[in-house]
Amino acid sequence: MRRLSSAFIASTSLANSVSTFLLTTTPCTLWKPTPTPSRRLYYSRDGSSSAAKEKATLESIAESFKRGRYKKVLVVSGAGVSCSAGIPDFRTAGSGLYDNLHKFNLPYPEAIFDVDFYKLGPMPFVTLASEIWPGVKYRPTLTHCFFNLLDKKGTLTRIYTQNIDGLESVAGVDDNKMVECHGHFRSSSCIACKTPHDAESCKSSMLEKREAPICNNCGSLVKPDIVFFGEMMPTRFSERVHYDVASADLIIVLGTSLLVAPVANIPDWVPSNVTRLLINRDLVGTFSEAKSTDVFMEGDCDESVRKLCEMIGWCDELDQMYKDCRSDNESK
Repeated sequence: MRRLSSAFIASTSLANSVSTFLLTTTPCTLWKPTPTPSRRLYYSRDGSSSAAKEKATLESIAESFKRGRYKKVLVVSGAGVSCSAGIPDFRTAGSGLYDNLHKFNLPYPEAIFDVDFYKLGPMPFVTLASEIWPGVKYRPTLTHCFFNLLDKKGTLTRIYTQNIDGLESVAGVDDNKMVECHGHFRSSSCIACKTPHDAESCKSSMLEKREAPICNNCGSLVKPDIVFFGEMMPTRFSERVHYDVASADLIIVLGTSLLVAPVANIPDWVPSNVTRLLINRDLVGTFSEAKSTDVFMEGDCDESVRKLCEMIGWCDELDQMYKDCRSDNESK
């Protein structure tokens, strides 16, 4: 069995584990987009400037939201935004999901996301998929509803998520506003000939029959369009990222270690005068409280977005959206 790339970062939660699919060898062009000529760059990323500017603060960000100044908000999200959804950890002994997978004697936990291993024995992934399929057992968090609120307010350009749980979509965010960097469950295809397969049929096979679907074209196995090790990232990433970073007027990074490229590079690609808000338990990447454009909200994602919404005056809308989202999904 081939070994994983060194780019795979060990994690402690399912959401973190599946958000590190990207290998260093994945054929994806990495580049730093050149800002459009019309955008003057006043600041270097180290915080220096040719003209004095007040340090960005949480208060200044909230005030800019109140005044409708943000029109192109870019979001980068990781495992931390889904923690409160209760998605189980498949790497920790004692969890029900771990025990279910342990009987398959995996050579290493991440073999679940290895295409070659899937060809030999698909049942570990089928078991995992039946547990985490979006909208079946797990519901969007307050943070996912915050993303939807940004969308409904007309301020959201795009969410670049490293997660495969699909909870942004379940929360109501328009699919066009998302780049799911490691794929999703809403479509499926053959692992050999790549022929598209009906997504509902794939879901039924895995959740109800507990078996891997078979391709009607070549007879090979079918899986959801989740990026496994060695597979290319969705082309949507390269199609959107250049414009999105160049046009951003605010970037919000939440619940991620910023360790896996190219997603980890997105905060450094925005124009250097753009405010960057990090909502996270730890200071990560190139974020620094010494930089005039950087703001760090330390702590839990849900608690932090609630505080931000309170400062903006959106808290009632956020709470109602969360209540409606939970109610809608529980009734399904």
